[in-house]
Amino acid sequence: MNRNAVKPLLLAIVSAYATQALHVQAEETLDIDKVEVYSTTPLKGIGLPLYKVPANIQMANPAAINNQVGVSIADYMNNNMQGVTVTELGGNPWQPEINFRGYSASSLLGNPQGLSTYIDGVRVNEPFGDVTSWDKIPSFAIGDMQLVPGSNPLYGLNTLGGAIAIQTKSGRNNQGAALEYEAGSWGRQRALAEYGGVSKDGSVDYMIGFQHTTEDGWRKYSPSHVNQLFAKTGWQSETTKLDLTYIGADNNLIGNGLTPEFLLHGDRDQINTRPDQTNNYSHFLALNASHWLNSDTLLSGNVYYKKSNRRTKNGDGFDAEVEGGEELEGYPGVTCPGPGDCDLSGAVMNSTQTSQNTYGMTGQATFNQDFLGKENQFVVGAGYDYSLIRFKQSEQINIAEADGATVGESDPVFDDTRAPILDGPGALGQRQSVGLTGKQYTARLFASDTLSLNDFWHLNAGASWNFTRVDNTDTLRGPASAANNFNSLTAKDSYTRLNPTVGLTYTPTKALTLYTSYSESSRAPTAIEVGCSNPAAPCLLPAAMADDPPLNQVVAKTYEAGGRGQLTDNVFWNAGVYHAVNHDDIQFTAANSQTGAGYFKNVGRTKRQGIDMGLNGFIDNFKWSASYSFVRATYDSDVEFVNESNSSGVNSDGVYTARPGDRIPGIPQHQLKLRGQYAVTPSWNVGANVVGYSSQYVLGNENNSHRANAADCNGGDDCATGRGKLGGYFIVNLDSQYNFGNGWKVFAKATNIFDKEYNIAGRLAESMFDASGTFGDESKVLSLLPGAPRAGWIGLRYEFKPKQSVASYDPD
Repeated sequence: MNRNAVKPLLLAIVSAYATQALHVQAEETLDIDKVEVYSTTPLKGIGLPLYKVPANIQMANPAAINNQVGVSIADYMNNNMQGVTVTELGGNPWQPEINFRGYSASSLLGNPQGLSTYIDGVRVNEPFGDVTSWDKIPSFAIGDMQLVPGSNPLYGLNTLGGAIAIQTKSGRNNQGAALEYEAGSWGRQRALAEYGGVSKDGSVDYMIGFQHTTEDGWRKYSPSHVNQLFAKTGWQSETTKLDLTYIGADNNLIGNGLTPEFLLHGDRDQINTRPDQTNNYSHFLALNASHWLNSDTLLSGNVYYKKSNRRTKNGDGFDAEVEGGEELEGYPGVTCPGPGDCDLSGAVMNSTQTSQNTYGMTGQATFNQDFLGKENQFVVGAGYDYSLIRFKQSEQINIAEADGATVGESDPVFDDTRAPILDGPGALGQRQSVGLTGKQYTARLFASDTLSLNDFWHLNAGASWNFTRVDNTDTLRGPASAANNFNSLTAKDSYTRLNPTVGLTYTPTKALTLYTSYSESSRAPTAIEVGCSNPAAPCLLPAAMADDPPLNQVVAKTYEAGGRGQLTDNVFWNAGVYHAVNHDDIQFTAANSQTGAGYFKNVGRTKRQGIDMGLNGFIDNFKWSASYSFVRATYDSDVEFVNESNSSGVNSDGVYTARPGDRIPGIPQHQLKLRGQYAVTPSWNVGANVVGYSSQYVLGNENNSHRANAADCNGGDDCATGRGKLGGYFIVNLDSQYNFGNGWKVFAKATNIFDKEYNIAGRLAESMFDASGTFGDESKVLSLLPGAPRAGWIGLRYEFKPKQSVASYDPD
């Protein structure tokens, strides 16, 4: 075999699979003589040494992730990565919101999205709302991950605050078969089977794995069933590499969300209404290719297809205004003051169906060639994505006996006095309230250049040009006309922007790197945001949408500076400061305290600024890490909100204004993370995490001015009895792994070992239940999402390794 020809191929493999976790975890520590490599774009490329990168890139590899096994990658990030918080706003561990520096990648529609997520170079934020469905990303398939900070335009749209780039495993690096089983608290059981290998001539690799997880959930009526399939095959020669990746998911998730505070006093697993069900069914198929033209020029690209079907059922305890309300007159529990204006004292079942099909391709060329006698790397590329979205929402009036609930019924848990209204002749069935077909087209051009001015100074510059078009068609009401009172979702909007980035690194020694950078990125409004931006016609999420005024795209501008290096032979550090401002930020603004109805709007500027600091090292058999993050996320413009439960509202409608400097709810300012792992013997490791977060404001208190039990609330009306802020908390987790030999391993994990009672999110809201659970008149309350109690799991793994590895097989 030609050894010179192998060098560029090996370099490509290293750039794709170099995955030591820098400055964030104790499992791996930085070797000063080892060159860490960072991928400058989501596609595999030649990569850059980290000392040339003007950012603190956080990385994780499978060994570190598996030592702290969880239901998704979110668990590992929450326990180990700087600036990251995780909130299960939907009340389900497979539907988390990952928040990094005040920007989120959430599974729930309506939350402002600001992080892009990639798998094998393909952006997996869904076109309908830019959400990331974490339940569709099997943790066992993750080969490595990098968390890229800042509004880096090279990582595409929605990279307002950062990007999460995942590369999947391959059979080349995971040869053999494995069976794994885990069981423990809340009836959780998980079974995994995987197999990987390489052909005899070393040219073909393959891997397949399937994982099934089921649990009852720690809260009442909260079971989940998760099925994930991963398959990958690859082929490579001296200069060319191909990889075909498939990921499938078929999941049934229950997450029963926020609950009034008084219902949690005696029983922390209590819920408010049910069901809140999500069925996700998806396919992901991506073909990646790379080819060396010569020793310093690499072509790479991918084509992909994604299909996602989502069905939801959401039972609500009250809906003040029901379309076609005149049909309800005469039914028990319904009062109609006027024609079509009916109040419902029971329940409404909102059902949605969302179908998304996305196709796309990206290609790039990387040139590792000197420029004017100086080291230089130039990357140029282009991409195109097309999405077809079909959305349907239906509403069913349903007041059924609590002890006679059947499939399809909405059943507030405590209401045992209601009368059925959906039986016999003339009973009301489901009525479609929304029909939407959306098309989204995105084209982009991007380029990046890294020039080494000398041995110490390295200049980075780049830009990305994006064009996005959103084309919505109202399939229920048709185009706007007098017949539908000009109320139609049919609309077209286009967005174009050039986003730049520039950075500088200074590396006076191998043990020290300093950097500074400025970058811009943007996010175009999605179909759901374009379809729900009219304050005169608020919508329920996922969306009862109405005709809408246009929205501006969000533009983020970020300044960052910091450093990293080595203090001693076995102690490493990093520190950074950042200042980011979103212009024309888009947020979902509630128009009703009880139902959650609202609309999307541009809220002007919002600001995130903060500090990340970390230390990690080792002493003999003990590895450790410690990090602190300060995140101050605030409004930077006057923004008007409506919530009748906020005591500072200026009138009976609950109107109040967030001013510049008011903190954005749901984001704690202070984070502390500690990790220690001790090798008791070469076969036995024991680890512990301590994670602490400071207080945070709740939703509905965007102006930070709500006061519980205030003497005068909203012009004399009552206000929420609960506080407008959640207290901070510390959680301690333990993990352990023991290798018996001969392929047998046992592992265990315990979370919240001191059984701390805490809350991870909250909202000023309204409820139809009182403290005894009696269904009646609405009252204003603080609704909370309680944190999970103490829990533990134990698992067993058996690996069948091949007798002889062929990863380095040389046919010559």
